[in-house]
Amino acid sequence: MFGGVCFTMNGHMVCGVVKNELMVRVGPDAYRKSLRRPHARPMDFTGRPMIGFVYVAAAGLKSDASLKSWIGAGLAHARTLPPKSAKTKRPKRKLVTKSSRQPRAA
Repeated sequence: MFGGVCFTMNGHMVCGVVKNELMVRVGPDAYRKSLRRPHARPMDFTGRPMIGFVYVAAAGLKSDASLKSWIGAGLAHARTLPPKSAKTKRPKRKLVTKSSRQPRAA
């Protein structure tokens, strides 16, 4: 979706890495508070800020405690959401070409 690595819980995005920044889904309730933390900014990879998602610059992740805090914020939001049901995959259709067709039995 956004060109990076993503981590989920119960089918919901918790956090991810985009280039050299951490992306965290903190949810709409914690969004403004999260933006007041050092090195955080709105997630805006589409050109518009996405409410509930923040980027955290590498400088804001120098300590284990800071990283754990951000991941904890993402997990806290994901825990408020109902689990997504597993999607069943349809079997892939085999491409049939003239050369792959088997001759019919007589």
